Amino acid sequence: MATAVHFSSCERRRRGAVRVTLFLLYFWGSLISLSCAARLSAVTRQKLEVEKHLKRLNKPPIKSIQSPDGDIIDCVHISHQPAFDHPFLKDHKIQMRPSYHPEGLYDDNKMSTGSKERTKPLTQLWHMNGRCPEDTIPVRRTKKDDVLRASSVKRYGKKKRNNIPKPRSSDPDFINQSGHQHAIAYVEGDKYYGAKATINVWEPKIQQPNEFSLSQIWLLGGSFGQDLNSIEAGWQSDAYQATGCYNLLCSGFIQINSEIAMGASISPVSALRNSQYDISLLIWKDTKEGHWWMQFGNDYVLGYWPSFLFSYLADSASMIEWGGEVVNSEPDGQHTATQMGSGHFPEEGFGKSSYFRNIQVVDSSNNLKSPKSLGSFTDQSNCYDVQTGDNDDWGHYFYYGGPGRNPNCP
Repeated sequence: MATAVHFSSCERRRRGAVRVTLFLLYFWGSLISLSCAARLSAVTRQKLEVEKHLKRLNKPPIKSIQSPDGDIIDCVHISHQPAFDHPFLKDHKIQMRPSYHPEGLYDDNKMSTGSKERTKPLTQLWHMNGRCPEDTIPVRRTKKDDVLRASSVKRYGKKKRNNIPKPRSSDPDFINQSGHQHAIAYVEGDKYYGAKATINVWEPKIQQPNEFSLSQIWLLGGSFGQDLNSIEAGWQSDAYQATGCYNLLCSGFIQINSEIAMGASISPVSALRNSQYDISLLIWKDTKEGHWWMQFGNDYVLGYWPSFLFSYLADSASMIEWGGEVVNSEPDGQHTATQMGSGHFPEEGFGKSSYFRNIQVVDSSNNLKSPKSLGSFTDQSNCYDVQTGDNDDWGHYFYYGGPGRNPNCP
């Protein structure tokens, strides 16, 4: 699907603006890693690889906008976006709007009118300094430092395939061995044609440079292991140095929207016992063309993943997951103190704990509806936990997250 943003410690952060980014990711088949030998020195070879990679990723812009957080947003013509580096998309005609939206898409707006637990809208920092013109899309410019922070040039913007949470795994150590931990809610046992949720946005503390914390939706098709299709979207704090395809760094996702830049900072974020901010994400399958579309909030249809990029997801998803994920690199032999969500456990509730609300799925009739049953899963509930619920205002929801290392999670 897409790539995440990499934040350098030497870049200046504005007070109240954080490196929390909107991102996309997808897996379409087996990942194949290639290596080659050369007589060039390691430093020279790396420099050449980085320059080549940057030239491929950063397309010539029509306009560039400097974001207050140090990012540069390039306005790239829609027909020159990275998606068209994909060999299957060379002659693809861009679909500028979905043929259908799911029925019942805006019903949750009516649900929130009586809520005492108010949330506020948020935006992206670069909007303060300009907008991209019509027929262009905003692309966060990849910098040399972004690539150098990855474990290799080829892995920049990628995510390891085996880090997708596997509820009720026959091997309970399956996920922990990868160093990734999750606290999620999920549905399975049916055919799913989309998913929606409103996700609380925070700035979790990250202990190590090679760790991250994210909150997202997973749409899965196929079987766990090497034969799995995955579409993922959500927000992330800090760098994804592990390895799928984030945002627009790997070709495939076709963006049509000129307002939202994948991987760019979103602001403001929620604060403890203070204003709460959240984002609504919807991913659904266009029943006519078969593409998987993504919408941000009520106003921004961002783009789509063409159906022919997938095998199992070419038809439908067999499982949907919502929740949080962190990397636990076990610094000094202890559990990481990297936070998930707000860094507080679910039982602390609104204003303290992070949440997903108005959780819905899209059925075979293209209707948004509440899931029949919502399961939950966590690797270590004393480190990060999840608690589900439902009410008239939020529909199906859950609180999730935690501080990581604590007296009960050494």
